[in-house]
Amino acid sequence: MPKPKRKRRNPQPSEPEADESLCLPQTAPLQIRYYGDPVLRKRAQPIQEIDDAERQLAEEMLMTLYSTGNGIGLAATQVGILKRFIVIDIGEEDDEDYEPLLLFNPEILSTEGEVVVEEGCLSMPNITADVKRPEKVIVAALNPRNEKIHIEADGLLARVLQHEIDHLNGVLFIDRIGSLKRQFLISDLKKLQQAERPF
Repeated sequence: MPKPKRKRRNPQPSEPEADESLCLPQTAPLQIRYYGDPVLRKRAQPIQEIDDAERQLAEEMLMTLYSTGNGIGLAATQVGILKRFIVIDIGEEDDEDYEPLLLFNPEILSTEGEVVVEEGCLSMPNITADVKRPEKVIVAALNPRNEKIHIEADGLLARVLQHEIDHLNGVLFIDRIGSLKRQFLISDLKKLQQAERPF
């Protein structure tokens, strides 16, 4: 998931932008898969053992997230790996105490409230929509030391957790909007499907 866009207080008319959705970026060390790739619709499998290979995957996914320049969350399915694992980093650059979340087998235990917020996705560049989700969540997961942890989250963290866990179940954020709203995105989605892949 990319960082939310800040809305200008006094937006000014601007020149039409070039269609960037046709230029799908290459990422490293892992390549992000884009809308239309069948792997994004598959359900990831639980990780049986967190070993050095899994911790290496965590490091590579975090580096891939940072390589996007604006990413705050990434699921393993988005890099073509069908394992239940996500990385999240919503920390501010000047917050030295913040550590990214590396979550194995994350599961939503409970939700509360409801809020509508604009969402985007690293696998669907330049496409956004207002999505209704629970406002608060409690998530259980394993950390890289194989310890069970619980995260109580609201705001942006709650939304990113839900967005990335959806990916592990083959669900995209556009599946959570109404059919009428989705109609407005059809043209952009078709262009994205037909765009040349960097892999």
